Amino acid sequence: MTAHEIDYRIYGEEMQYVEIELDPEEGVIAESGSFMMMDDGIKMETIFGDGSQKDSGFLGKILGAGKRILTGESLFMTAFYNTLPGKRNVSFASPYPGKIIPIDLTEFGGKFICQKDAFLCAAKGVSVGIEFSKKLGRGLFGGEGFIMQKLEGDGMAFVHAGGTMARRELSAGETLRVDTGCIIGFDQTVDYDVEFVGGIKNTIFGGEGLFFAKLQGPGTVYVQSLPFSRLAGRVLASASRAGGKNKGEGSILGGIGDLLDGDNF
Repeated sequence: MTAHEIDYRIYGEEMQYVEIELDPEEGVIAESGSFMMMDDGIKMETIFGDGSQKDSGFLGKILGAGKRILTGESLFMTAFYNTLPGKRNVSFASPYPGKIIPIDLTEFGGKFICQKDAFLCAAKGVSVGIEFSKKLGRGLFGGEGFIMQKLEGDGMAFVHAGGTMARRELSAGETLRVDTGCIIGFDQTVDYDVEFVGGIKNTIFGGEGLFFAKLQGPGTVYVQSLPFSRLAGRVLASASRAGGKNKGEGSILGGIGDLLDGDNF
């Protein structure tokens, strides 16, 4: 194995955190802002690039960092190493209510594709890069643009899902349609495209957006019930209503609904 072989344990129900157990000299990489706590003897180091162990020189590190910028992430990642004899623990927390999903990359052929903000942490040696969409429809309407994140290697990685997580095993040719924001990730054998909802009433009054993600097997798909964008939208809508403002969320009518409900007369 090129990635460090780590042990882990996930704690909690709604606001989970994952505790990574490190043997001497073992390490784990994580996005900034996910760190929770660590034992004495854990060394923290800021690294430049995609987090893998590949010694690709200065140019390779620059390219790796550039890829991370395209996904909206920081130039840097943080690595945590056990520098003492014996086992030591370091923990990383969910950014909002949901579930932490362990991904053994060896079970996915060494590659897992996920939304760009789903990655939490991974064994040192796992590469965190980008996956370009090859279809124009995905880039324009897929919710994640032309770029999604890819995790590559032979170690453990951990991604975060908002709300409740659903795992679907699609057989060859089987199709699943999902709200674009509700995708957590899928393996490389799944074909991903975007499909127009269709129907004038659905488009104008449906309140569900204009496009679905179309996922076709074979392969494994992870779906979340509460993407952060939806959570943030509900919070903003509630705050707006509390202030006596727009009550027309969910359809193209928008503020016209305020006139129809009689509150402004």
